[in-house]
Amino acid sequence: MLNIKNLSVDTEDKKILNNLNLNINDGEIHAIMGPNGVGKSTLCKVILNDKNYKKSGTIILNDKDITNEETYQIAKDGVFLLNQNPIELEGITNAEMLRTTLNAQGKKLNIFEFSKKAKEICNELNIPENFLHREINLGMSGGEKKKNELIHLWMLEPSFIILDEIDSGLDVDALKVVSESIMKYYEKFKPSILIITHHKKILEYIKPDFVHILKDGTIKKSGDYSLANYVEENGFNNI
Repeated sequence: MLNIKNLSVDTEDKKILNNLNLNINDGEIHAIMGPNGVGKSTLCKVILNDKNYKKSGTIILNDKDITNEETYQIAKDGVFLLNQNPIELEGITNAEMLRTTLNAQGKKLNIFEFSKKAKEICNELNIPENFLHREINLGMSGGEKKKNELIHLWMLEPSFIILDEIDSGLDVDALKVVSESIMKYYEKFKPSILIITHHKKILEYIKPDFVHILKDGTIKKSGDYSLANYVEENGFNNI
């Protein structure tokens, strides 16, 4: 599914990632943990080819080199980012964006099919159906934004999901709702998932097959779920 080889990332005055390697197979759930400021969110942005970073190395998705591919094309290839602070888009409703995106992906739904599917998703997430006609994330709380992004997830049906510290700003109940929805999606579609976090809590709901510790710009240690327990008890300094 995703193969990152010898990835190094710099800004104008700082090296953020250094010779990072990561392989995620179809249907696997991987978690990257590490303290704040070590480059976890940078990795998410670089996978989607954020032009604010200078990089070397390769990023392969389903045998296709996406290292320098345009972000919109990477999204069309099936990559979906749900981040810690979803952006607000004034003047564009969720329904308008979703219909446009589905058409661009060649997944054309007639108005009746689109409306039926979207309303079913809202009911499943316990979100008012009028969210579909609200401007994207505008004026929403942190929890509402995350649920709103889940509408997009279920409608677009990506095959590779990046969760960038989505537990940020969520209370216990909201985190459970969001996590359970992602796991229902996983059970139905079996996507690959990359979780970025510095807390173990979300991993109690979305249990990873592999856990990686990011320090000094690269992956210092990899293991199974027990590695997350070790970090919770001993911290990152002992890795």
